[in-house]
Amino acid sequence: MNIVIIGAGDIGFHLSKRLSSEKHGITILEKDKDRVHRASEQLDALVVDGHGASYESLKEAQIENADIVAAMTNNDEVNILACQIAKKVGVPTTIARVRNPEFTDKDFILSEKDLSIDLIIHPEKETAASIVRLIRQSVATDVIEFADGKAQMMGIRVEKGAPVLDIPLKDLAQKYQDIPQRAVAVHRGQRTIIPDGETKFKSGDQLFIVCDPEYIDRIIEITGKSETKIDDVMILGGGLIGQFIARNLSPDINTKIIESNAEKSQEIADILSGSLIIHGDGTDLDLLAMEGLMDMDAFVAVTGDDETNIISTLVGRHLEVPRTIALVNKTEYLPITPTIGMDAVVSKQLITVNSVQRFIRHQMIASIASLPEIDAEIIEYMASAKSRITKKPLKSLRFPKSAIVGAVLRGKEFIIPTGETQIQVGDKVIIFSLPQARDDVEKLFH
Repeated sequence: MNIVIIGAGDIGFHLSKRLSSEKHGITILEKDKDRVHRASEQLDALVVDGHGASYESLKEAQIENADIVAAMTNNDEVNILACQIAKKVGVPTTIARVRNPEFTDKDFILSEKDLSIDLIIHPEKETAASIVRLIRQSVATDVIEFADGKAQMMGIRVEKGAPVLDIPLKDLAQKYQDIPQRAVAVHRGQRTIIPDGETKFKSGDQLFIVCDPEYIDRIIEITGKSETKIDDVMILGGGLIGQFIARNLSPDINTKIIESNAEKSQEIADILSGSLIIHGDGTDLDLLAMEGLMDMDAFVAVTGDDETNIISTLVGRHLEVPRTIALVNKTEYLPITPTIGMDAVVSKQLITVNSVQRFIRHQMIASIASLPEIDAEIIEYMASAKSRITKKPLKSLRFPKSAIVGAVLRGKEFIIPTGETQIQVGDKVIIFSLPQARDDVEKLFH
């Protein structure tokens, strides 16, 4: 497909990178000279220097030939106007990044159709929702839901003394066969491993397990973890993400927001009456200690500065705060976060890119997600009447070695498949795939 992406900031840049790797024709429209240079040097895309709300610039980006226009700038009005122009010239599909909550409110006077947008993405709201899931599932490094919550993939870091260490996976599967779950990946150091029956878990491994959500407590137990009751949460950063987190946690969890900007602190205090708002510098460790960081059940750093978020959460870990979560958007930082002892990280860019990619590929897949520190995809495919995967049992298919079927959802039934399992039309199939297996897996569902 021909895709025009407006805006080459962090989100537009990474979206272009992901979509170009899938062999789409990408054109980027960007007005900032430095971003134009960066995109031209590093991306397999046609880069046009121009304004996203200018019809002349959009024509130069060949918008008339586009199948999809994705407006990803930091300006809501530019994104909406670009989509309106795109629809006017006949572009079939438009996607817009929108930050103003008013535009996405169910009571807003204009619908997505009125705005000429097929998909509105609110990165801050989606990021906050991801963080809230991690807070409520307090031992997980990652939580991803599939099939409207009927299946879940959870990341868990195993530590010394865990009862699952140094035992072949086939023996663990036999021992815990009453639990509908499958380990689909192990992240060890800088490597991601698709496990087989002989794989043994090591201390420090990050396990990724697909399971029936009803059995999460059992899985936590057998990995040697225990849930922490979360009553008090400190949030560093009073931007949109911090506000959404506080709003979603209230009223059952006490929230305290630290914001460095005095005017914004007052605004937040007026909006969030159920949270305690503190004006102060979040990099001031004495302030964090004085405001009770050591007494918190969870600490979340979501400022606009990655370094502040990383350092403050490491301080939280050092002070033995049970749960720490950091917003980290620089992709070059993501691979090192587990090695320096960070608990859990989220990336606004990856969450947004996942949403766009899922929408673009929605005809074949129901859901798609990537993990912040891992170059892999977790995909929920829909098996159709023409899908090759429905023709034979799994053991008789040439299933790629760099991918694994985690679970099958058939109506209300949750199935951990074996080699004898044959996928049926209408099944939802959750697959963990490394990049080299993506094309082979997709062929099975075409």
